[in-house]
Amino acid sequence: MKKIASIVFVVTLCATMQTNAQSFNARPGGTQKPVLHGSHWMAITGKPLAATAGAMTFQKGGNAVDAACSMLAATCTMWDVLSWGGETQALIYNPKTGKVIGINALGVAPTGATPEFFKGKGMNFPPEYGPLAAVTPGTPGGLCTMLAEYGTMSLKDVLAPAMTLAEGYPIEAQTANSMERGKDRIKEWPYSKAVFLPHLGQEREAPAAGEIFRQADLLETLKKMVDAEQQALKKGKTRKEAIYAAYDRFYKGDIAKEFVRGAQEQGGLITTSDLANWKVKTEEPLKVNYKGIDVYKLSQWTQGPALLQSLNILENFDLKAMGFNSTRYIHTLYQTMNLAFADRDFYYGDPAVAPEEPIQGLLSKAYAKERAKTIRWDRNDAKAGPGDPYPFEGKINPYQDYLKQWGQASLNKPVSPLDDRYLEQFLLGTTSVEAADKEGWVVSITPSGGWLPACIAGKTGVGMSQRMQSFVTDPKLNPFNVVAPGKQPRVTLTPTMALKDGKPYLSFAVQGGDSQDQNLLQFFLNVVEFGMNVQEAAEAPNINTYQMYLSLGGEDRKPKPGAILLQSATPEFTRKELFEMGYKLSFDDRTSGPINAIYIDWTHGSFWGGSSNHGEDYGIGW
Repeated sequence: MKKIASIVFVVTLCATMQTNAQSFNARPGGTQKPVLHGSHWMAITGKPLAATAGAMTFQKGGNAVDAACSMLAATCTMWDVLSWGGETQALIYNPKTGKVIGINALGVAPTGATPEFFKGKGMNFPPEYGPLAAVTPGTPGGLCTMLAEYGTMSLKDVLAPAMTLAEGYPIEAQTANSMERGKDRIKEWPYSKAVFLPHLGQEREAPAAGEIFRQADLLETLKKMVDAEQQALKKGKTRKEAIYAAYDRFYKGDIAKEFVRGAQEQGGLITTSDLANWKVKTEEPLKVNYKGIDVYKLSQWTQGPALLQSLNILENFDLKAMGFNSTRYIHTLYQTMNLAFADRDFYYGDPAVAPEEPIQGLLSKAYAKERAKTIRWDRNDAKAGPGDPYPFEGKINPYQDYLKQWGQASLNKPVSPLDDRYLEQFLLGTTSVEAADKEGWVVSITPSGGWLPACIAGKTGVGMSQRMQSFVTDPKLNPFNVVAPGKQPRVTLTPTMALKDGKPYLSFAVQGGDSQDQNLLQFFLNVVEFGMNVQEAAEAPNINTYQMYLSLGGEDRKPKPGAILLQSATPEFTRKELFEMGYKLSFDDRTSGPINAIYIDWTHGSFWGGSSNHGEDYGIGW
């Protein structure tokens, strides 16, 4: 996690209520970071060195897919809230076809991962950390697939910056301190301890900021993948075939065997068959049209459709007339997101596994109009829950009894406070990767998994995913997302792309767990409704609702009705109005989330890059 908000629960209310919010509602003036400009290419991601890796790949003649893969590899190697054993979710605009392609490189629950298994261990959800939290690795396969199908360069060239980093790089304070904070858990896992704690027995056992951090085992794994590619090329294989040879060595060869051995040695369930049988999926993304703009998201195995549902609902209101971050606007956003995320919590899951999610109904404009009619305008609706999209598909909802129980389960028990532990789970990690080039390729990736403190699988140097915790074991919470072997959990990870007049318009993503599509929704509206450029939109103050089930965390994941995050500069009269409407206010000085974005300027033939002031995200353009 890049930043845990400092929360203040006591709100001083202003005695005198103002009626105009021009100073806060108007378009923000100035930004802390400059907007990026480029006409040849743009590379933005979560760490400066990783953005440099993308720039190096562009300078070698690579396209946006090559550069994105290079940045992905670098961020994994730098443990930018993810590892090589995590998962990769991507949208790619292919200028040759004029289509947006979805890449589903999320692993699956391994053999033996059943509700009965976890309940037998006294767990209502799979665990947060360790080998039993791991789905099969997805990122190596996702990177190889994107590169083979849509890139131009060799795996050797694309991985070169990451391999240099694995040899040793000066580690930044953020990651080094994460290792130190998590060292008690890291010591439970021998292979992690050997990598992350080079100073065992000293007061500080993790590396210090600026210290050269070396990963010999990971470097060897990457060398093996490159060697498989190079040997295939020597045998006359094509570039694509050679890259898939590297893919096979990771999932079916000696790397796979060592990964499984190391995972099982530490108590994990993953088998060699689980790795060999898993495949990357290329899919057609979902989309809705908002005021002439086609907005694309990956399908319901992510939370992405919640943003699309929100846009459908918000299309029924004049947001611009409300004023940016006015009380009316904030209330409208909060209530809309509660409805969309309640549907997410109950209806989203792996579309490849029965039962079939009612996604057609969920994304219909008619369903959105009916949901919009349920909004209360006088106060927060603490009982807002999932709707019934089945009639909008001409079907009868088979889970009506679960719907009634869902509401009871979420609201009839005491609500725990918004403490640092809760916020850590709410915002918990990933990174994002954005790339575009003058040939028309545009890439948006939200990779994640295997964040610190990570359990490394044997001598591979690869940290295992913790994504299994996003499953449920009780179908009353979500009948579509119950853990089962071979099934993907519903994840928070959610790249976004928008096309206008059939051409790329915006590409954007953000890290931050359950806050992701909240921040991305507001970024999009900042550009489309309020005329901000990408940097202004990325830094502008957002709100967050906590009235949803946590996707990551321990046993207590219940919604927190009315709890809202506001930017510290929110005027007193807005605070007072929201408080009187039933909201529980908390504040932070930065609420945008670490958004990375690219705007394609067709008028001038250039790119505008935005990278928020929220974390270490960084961009380079040319």
